[in-house]
Amino acid sequence: MIQKIVLVGYMGSGKSTIGALLAKKRQLLFIDLDNYIEVKENLTVAEIFLQKGEIYFRKTENKYFLDLMHNKTAFVLSLGGGTPCYANNHLLLQSAHCQSFYLQTSVNILVERLQIAKQNRPLIAKLSRDQLFDFVAKQSFERNYFYMFSKNIIKTDHLSLGEIIDAIDHKIF
Repeated sequence: MIQKIVLVGYMGSGKSTIGALLAKKRQLLFIDLDNYIEVKENLTVAEIFLQKGEIYFRKTENKYFLDLMHNKTAFVLSLGGGTPCYANNHLLLQSAHCQSFYLQTSVNILVERLQIAKQNRPLIAKLSRDQLFDFVAKQSFERNYFYMFSKNIIKTDHLSLGEIIDAIDHKIF
């Protein structure tokens, strides 16, 4: 059976960091969906949004996500924070040939992490700490429905990277 491990969660939940480490441990290919799209489209995600708009990005995101899920390659895939929320992508998290993991992280911890690196994230770069908290709290609430389609939920708040990877590793078929 083809092993596809899909990581879901809000920006700052650690999907890319954990995905890369987990892939290395399991000797699998690691794919960050946003980076994958950037290579395929020869534009950054920010440039795609600016030049072609969010609808184009979401359609493109869905196309590449579907392509990857139907690919015969085993991998660890880190989704963008919004990926499960569009084009019925959340239903792919239930696919028989994959294990999906929601890296559930509290709003307070997300805000702490995002506050440190927000200059690298155009969507939140200009928000004050209070605005960032409200923004993350609202989006987390709205997206939770879609994230909960993941087959597994890992509450990450009090776990180290190693503990999160071990928790995922123990649940993989």
